[in-house]
Amino acid sequence: MKKPIENYWRIRLNNLKEKLEENNFEVHVADTLESAPRVVQEEILPKLEVKTLSWGGSVSFVQSGLYEQLKDDSRYEVLDTYDKSLSPEEMLERRRQSLLVDLFITGANAVTEDGMLVNLDMIGNRVGAITFGPRQVILIIGRNKIVPDLEAAFLRVKDYAAPVNTMRLDKKTPCVKTGRCEDCKSPDRICNHWTITEKSFPKGRIKIVLVNEDLGF
Repeated sequence: MKKPIENYWRIRLNNLKEKLEENNFEVHVADTLESAPRVVQEEILPKLEVKTLSWGGSVSFVQSGLYEQLKDDSRYEVLDTYDKSLSPEEMLERRRQSLLVDLFITGANAVTEDGMLVNLDMIGNRVGAITFGPRQVILIIGRNKIVPDLEAAFLRVKDYAAPVNTMRLDKKTPCVKTGRCEDCKSPDRICNHWTITEKSFPKGRIKIVLVNEDLGF
């Protein structure tokens, strides 16, 4: 067999797609990172009535190239929550406003093989938007986020995704030095709000693009 690794992951992703669809998510599979923006721009967005859009913190979203494509797109009123020119107060207000846009885009910390999403947030704007507020949500999820079950999801987030993100954001927490969760009381703690999304409600509100490459943390 040619390209056994690609074939292996294609099978895994298609199996996960079926489980997620059973849980009322709309699911698309992108065979490559380069094709992920096309899936969003050509397969998802044309079916939606989007006037306003925003996003939550997601390395996967940035790596996909969608951020660069959408941040200055004149078709939409864009609330750019990555705009470094904003003061902390202005940024917080923009994040609040982003909870009421037509479309919110972000990533996920983990997705279980039976089709549930697991996320952990610092201030809660990302998980809040996934749960309720924006009319439509798109999640960009790399194959490295797949885990067997909820226990594995919690472990992945606490002992990998959270410490790495803390390092990326230059936070002053113990996990920056130890590389694992210390259940700290630091003011810089980013592990504050857990969500488990078992099903999309309403059906199809949350749209997932599974990417056959490793993305984000």
